[in-house]
Amino acid sequence: MTNRIEHQPEQRTFEIYVDDVLAGHADYTQTDGVRDFDHTVVSPEFGGQGLAGQLVTAALDATRAEGFKIATSCSYVEKFVGKNTEYQDLLAA
Repeated sequence: MTNRIEHQPEQRTFEIYVDDVLAGHADYTQTDGVRDFDHTVVSPEFGGQGLAGQLVTAALDATRAEGFKIATSCSYVEKFVGKNTEYQDLLAA
């Protein structure tokens, strides 16, 4: 199996594919230089494979590279940032 993550800025989402099947997405809103990640979901048939973590890692890395801060309305992203302190500098004040 091959995983691929794509950013779809027009839809304000990051998507993760397993082979060529959409397995999940992390949605955000964007205002004044802040991306608020408000929903992360992985389809049940792909659960337990660590895809949400891969997806959020890629989304946060891209967000940092693009110069944005983050807000964490999504509980998964909030917990992820809490456990992965290397992303806490991205939190908007």
